[in-house]
Amino acid sequence: MKVGFIGLGNVGGKLAGSLLRNGYDLTVRDLNEKFVADFVARGAKSAHSPMELAENCDVVITCLPSPAACSQVMEGDDGILAGISEGKIWLEMSTTDEAEVRRIGSLVKAKGAMPVDCPVSGGCHRAGTGNISIFAGCEREAFERVLPVLAAMGRRILHTGELGTASVLKVVTNYLATVHLVALSEALTASKVLGMDMNVTYEAIKASSGNSFVHETESQVILNGGRDISFTMDLVLKDVGLFDELTRRKGMPLEVAPLMVDIFKDGQNRYGPRELSPNIIRRLEEACDVQVLGKGFPSEMVDDEPEEPGYEVIVEGRCDY
Repeated sequence: MKVGFIGLGNVGGKLAGSLLRNGYDLTVRDLNEKFVADFVARGAKSAHSPMELAENCDVVITCLPSPAACSQVMEGDDGILAGISEGKIWLEMSTTDEAEVRRIGSLVKAKGAMPVDCPVSGGCHRAGTGNISIFAGCEREAFERVLPVLAAMGRRILHTGELGTASVLKVVTNYLATVHLVALSEALTASKVLGMDMNVTYEAIKASSGNSFVHETESQVILNGGRDISFTMDLVLKDVGLFDELTRRKGMPLEVAPLMVDIFKDGQNRYGPRELSPNIIRRLEEACDVQVLGKGFPSEMVDDEPEEPGYEVIVEGRCDY
């Protein structure tokens, strides 16, 4: 099976690397020629346009920073839709709007190809080791055909239902991660102000009902001071904005989601859109005149689990099909 991958950024480059490491015939494309050259040096092919890539590959993957970028790559004169044909599969691995993925998915279906929205969750460190989780929204036939490709990039593969459902759940889970990050920023800063040892504080939260995936990962790089998780405030603002918009369309009277948007807008205005997202804690550090640091914490998140073959997560009691 020939696989094409467009978008070799922080997450996409690692996902594409897993495909190459697992022996797939891989063709890549990115606006950054250095990224492309690195993959070609490791055995991948390159394509001059998204159309050429789609013409020559059985599965076409996009992993791009925004719905607008995806639309351009898909619908341009030399885009994927100009080259994709019957029987092929398009995987959208970006975090995107479910209405947009359904709109483009209908155009893919009109070409006789099968669309799948399959965003990932678990952080860049797990994308690099092939242990990240992947959601897949699509027809069951498409899921079964593409499962080996997904299993080469991730460990836990969940078929979420029809096209668009994966994007909904990705936005939901990213929203939760953002809430956890903001809450941890307050909790860690409060602990510092109240005179707690920050290493003890970290272990107390980890051992308690207040624990979370975000605490076990992002709190470590916060307490290190480096705060690098390869994710920036503009991307967080995009994600929580998608969740806020998604719920507003349904007329839901949410209270926390709009507050998350306001907090990260303020963080972006203060520190710039490309500031590392865990540095949202700086708003509180500056207000309280403290530095929230521990000792011996890592400068970046590392996945210490060995790479294992991916598998489908079976959901007991599901009623959607």
